[in-house]
Amino acid sequence: MRVSERKGVRHLALVVAFLGSMASGLGYASDKLYLYTENFPPYNMSSSGRAFEHNANSIDGICTEMVKAILQNTDLDYVIKLRNWDYGYNRALNKSNHGVFCTTFTEEREHLFKWVGPLTKNLWTIFAASGTDLKIDKLEDTKGMVYAGYRNDVMTTYLLDRGYKVSAMESDDINPKRLELGQVDLWIADRLAGPYFASQQDVEGLEPIFSFNDTELYLAMNLDTSEEIMQKLQEGLKEIRSNGMYEAIETKYGL
Repeated sequence: MRVSERKGVRHLALVVAFLGSMASGLGYASDKLYLYTENFPPYNMSSSGRAFEHNANSIDGICTEMVKAILQNTDLDYVIKLRNWDYGYNRALNKSNHGVFCTTFTEEREHLFKWVGPLTKNLWTIFAASGTDLKIDKLEDTKGMVYAGYRNDVMTTYLLDRGYKVSAMESDDINPKRLELGQVDLWIADRLAGPYFASQQDVEGLEPIFSFNDTELYLAMNLDTSEEIMQKLQEGLKEIRSNGMYEAIETKYGL
């Protein structure tokens, strides 16, 4: 290689290194957050009724508004997309700077993610079909019955781990109709989200017969997410709690 060629290669390497250091210092691509959610009204939902959304402006809901408010109080670059739960959950589990919300915090999940929250709460509720005369006093009263659920959801996992029968689908959307048609005996869902899903499927009169396990919902970030980013997210949450935005969002949704 001629001297001039060696100088050219060395110059190019210096330029690449300089641009890389500039991008790192300004928090460009390597610090960009990729956040995923699902259609789970009223917590997260497409504002246009679509199954998937690529733009944060097209996604609404309690948790979505909380996450947006937190991020607006940071200098972080981010995208928010709406996908099915399995997709977002696995991205957050396996890819740095990826997160998923709203995610139920459990002891089993505690060491799988870094957590920001709580953003809000939900109440697990068992629904039966309209006109039911079923009365239960405790969860164990439903042993032997078949639940409608959906895959990788914390409520479905909870039941399966305790020996309950769950017919799990890829999405919760069709479960109210399955219950109405008698394809399952019960449906486990959130107390607020259940009626939303049912109304979307033109299913009326589902009856909440038992509620338990009042849980907290969080933004769950991949374990490789830097402490600097996590600190900014926590400070953003602290800010919306102190300036009244957190309470305003809860009030908007009747919480």
